[in-house]
Amino acid sequence: MIMGSNTLFEHEGRKFHLQAEDLGSPPSAFEVRVYDGGTVLWQKRFSYAELAEQRLSSQEHESALRTRMEKTLLTVEAAIAKGKIP
Repeated sequence: MIMGSNTLFEHEGRKFHLQAEDLGSPPSAFEVRVYDGGTVLWQKRFSYAELAEQRLSSQEHESALRTRMEKTLLTVEAAIAKGKIP
């Protein structure tokens, strides 16, 4: 299980803390949260069940999951910039 990934994203003078946390298997999902000043503004759970079903070594699985989490955080940053996430 990956503990998670954290990043800071600044947009229009606000600093958002974005966090992705692996929830393990089961449920084969990770959760992304957007914080502003310690308050959760948005959160969503993303399944990686199909990744868990692949026959990957633990290192390959961890790498694939980390890549998915990081791409998801980039997508969340773009959504914040477009005003789709508060």
